[in-house]
Amino acid sequence: MVNRRVFLRSGIIFSGATLAGARLLCGAEKEEKKEEGEIPVGPPEDLMREHGVLKRVLLIYGEALRRLDAKQDFPPDALADAARIIRSFVEDYHEKLDEDFLFPCFAKANQLVDLVKVLRTQHQAGRRVTDITLRFANLQSFKNDSERAQLIASMQQFIRMYNPHEAREDTVLFPAFRKIVSPHEFDSLGEDFEKKEDELFGEDGFEKVVDKVAGIEKRLGIYDLAEFTPQI
Repeated sequence: MVNRRVFLRSGIIFSGATLAGARLLCGAEKEEKKEEGEIPVGPPEDLMREHGVLKRVLLIYGEALRRLDAKQDFPPDALADAARIIRSFVEDYHEKLDEDFLFPCFAKANQLVDLVKVLRTQHQAGRRVTDITLRFANLQSFKNDSERAQLIASMQQFIRMYNPHEAREDTVLFPAFRKIVSPHEFDSLGEDFEKKEDELFGEDGFEKVVDKVAGIEKRLGIYDLAEFTPQI
C-alpha cells in the first residue's frame, strides 16, 4: 500500500517555467522518471486535506437546507449519515488532533494564542450544534415544525461558523505551525496522525471516509461536479 501522506519523488529538478519540466512531472516522458524515495506530506497539509471532507459535508448541509426550504423530499438518512461523519471524522478525530497536538504547541510558543482560543471555543460549539443535527435528522422531525426549525438552525449555524473557521486555520494557523516546531517534532507528528487515523478508521481510513461522503452526494444528486458549472 502506498502511504497516502507521501508523494513519489521523480528524481528530476522541475522548473515550472519550462514545458519540458511540466511534461516530465505529468508523466509524458515516463522513461526518464526515477523513484528515489518519498516526500512526506506534513501535518498541516494533512489537516487541510481533511478540511476537504468538511467542505463537502457543508455542501451536503447546504443542499439539505435548500430542499427543506423548498419543501422537497430527500432521504433523512443521508443527512444523518453526513452528521455522523462530522461527529466521527471531523470532531472526534480531526479536531482532537488540533486540540491535542497543534494547539499546545502554539500555547508553548506563545504564538496565535487568541486565535487558538477562539478555534477551541468553536470546536466545542460545533459539537453542541452537531448534537442537535443528529437528534433531528429524521423523518419524524422533518414533519414537526419545532424540531424542523431547530434542525434548520443547527445546520445554518454550523455552516456559518465553519466556513470562516476552516479558512482561518488553512491560511493562518497551519502555515504558521511549521515555524514553531523542530523538524523532528514536525515529522513525528505526521507519524502520530497516521497511527491515530489507522486506529480509528482502519487502513486507508481517509479514502474510506471520502467514499462515504461521495455516496451521500450521489444519493442527493449533487455528486457530478459539472452540475455546479454556471451556464453563461
